[in-house]
Amino acid sequence: MRKYLVSFLVAGIIIFVIHESLAQETSKKPLTVDDFLKIHWISEPDVSPDGKLVAFTSTLKDISSNKIKSNIYVDTVFGDEKAKRFTLSNEKDFQPKFSPDGKTLAFLSTRSGTSQIWVMPINGGEPKQLTDFPTGINAFNWSPQGDKIAFVADVWVECKNDLKCLKKKAKETENLSGWIYKSLPIRVWNSWKPSTRSHLFIMPSDGKGEAVDITPWDRDVPPIDLGSDHDFVWSPDGKMIAFVMNDTNEVAWNTDNDVFLIKLEGGKLKKISESKGCDSSPYFSPDGKLLAFLSMERAGFEADQRRLVIHDLTTGKNRTIIQDFKETILDFVWGKDSKTIFFVIPEKARRAIYSVDITSGKTKKIYGEGHNSSLIPLPDGKTLIFLHESVSMTPNLFRIDTTKPAIPAQITFFNQNLLDGAALGTLEEFWFDGALGEKVHGLLLKPPKFDPSKKYPAIFLLHGGPQGDWDDSFHPRWNVQMMASRGHVLVMVNFHGSIGYGQAFTDSISGHWGDYPYEDIMKGLDYVLSHYSFIDPQRIGAAGASYGGYLANWI
Repeated sequence: MRKYLVSFLVAGIIIFVIHESLAQETSKKPLTVDDFLKIHWISEPDVSPDGKLVAFTSTLKDISSNKIKSNIYVDTVFGDEKAKRFTLSNEKDFQPKFSPDGKTLAFLSTRSGTSQIWVMPINGGEPKQLTDFPTGINAFNWSPQGDKIAFVADVWVECKNDLKCLKKKAKETENLSGWIYKSLPIRVWNSWKPSTRSHLFIMPSDGKGEAVDITPWDRDVPPIDLGSDHDFVWSPDGKMIAFVMNDTNEVAWNTDNDVFLIKLEGGKLKKISESKGCDSSPYFSPDGKLLAFLSMERAGFEADQRRLVIHDLTTGKNRTIIQDFKETILDFVWGKDSKTIFFVIPEKARRAIYSVDITSGKTKKIYGEGHNSSLIPLPDGKTLIFLHESVSMTPNLFRIDTTKPAIPAQITFFNQNLLDGAALGTLEEFWFDGALGEKVHGLLLKPPKFDPSKKYPAIFLLHGGPQGDWDDSFHPRWNVQMMASRGHVLVMVNFHGSIGYGQAFTDSISGHWGDYPYEDIMKGLDYVLSHYSFIDPQRIGAAGASYGGYLANWI
């Protein structure tokens, strides 16, 4: 009798759990615009020198004030504590950077009107404004010794490091309603460049003493286009800075960004990159013997494959590693041993993390799910911190042991309650025969609370670039969960020209903007209509921007 009673109790518990789970799922509602505006967007992580803390930026769209606000948060890397808000600003605090001794956190803030460097003790206290540069600060880096800070700011070249001249120019131009352009480009993306140049400065880290322009030429340092978020970097001994510059007068139609080295004592300048294409992202090895950077070979082609090049600072020679790799490298970072490099590539609608031994060229896949970025190695030599997101998860910080097969451990849990309470669509993948008889990859997102017996309208999304892709990410603009929440099926085809399928596939769109992608889209449409009976063939629309808009109009 007792045996049967236990069985009944277990069965009852199982039924109760299933019932509760179904009730929770039923109570969930699709994402709304109001939900989306509550999302904290995590970015710009930086790890303390001892590897115990991670600082990052959280950005939030505040409808009540009609402003985008950002603040700095700090979390423990291995503890269970909840991330703590480090700054309390109603403006924008961003780009947190730990001082080399780990006692201070510097960051950029617009709380004084323009973007300036502020510092604050890591144990708490009042933030202190370190700079008051007339045009504001665009980016900065501590020197490894902590006694100096390098920063980038916009200047008028004719002022020649004269702060009074810069202040006067800034005052004269702040209320202008028009500009006269004497050279191209006039604008890059949403950035207007009327008459200033971005220059690299060095200043004492205590804020006492003047900032010195170490790139006083009629050039942008770093370039205003085709750059990265680390296009200037200190050598480990603090005696040199590597930076990126386009040293031509043809920036509007020239991709020849190059990597340069400048010795701070004496100002000797040396170009170390050799290609006619775009070179970017210099990084010194921790031991200071090597400098790695990304390099494109072809001149004038902004979508060429980025290869990893290593410059030997002793011999002055360059060598390209992982020569047979068919994918472009998006980002990378040195391992603490100066023998390993971790990097990110686009891979079949994912952003995968790999490592490479720089001596043998042997690569190893570390993690390949979702969208991964912002790699930071810890001092222990084995742990890697990174931002991870997917179509059903907003960006959050994770860590992974790179020495063995491992599942990433989550560090931050921003927006979890919001998404746990939301009904989300589920992502599927499909392959079909596209243009040139080649396999083409597609993604399909079903709407929340999907019912296979119903007919749903579909949106065919067309990506821009054209050398871009649709991937497994929680995009802040083209958010497919938001579109699916209105009861739509989302179809995304990575047509010829997309990244993530080898450089030859990416290159295939050159000279074929109107035929290969169009053929892929039409064949992809035929495929989903024949394989997904829940799509209503009478209610299908197309949407895209940039090249995606071009292709939508072509269709």
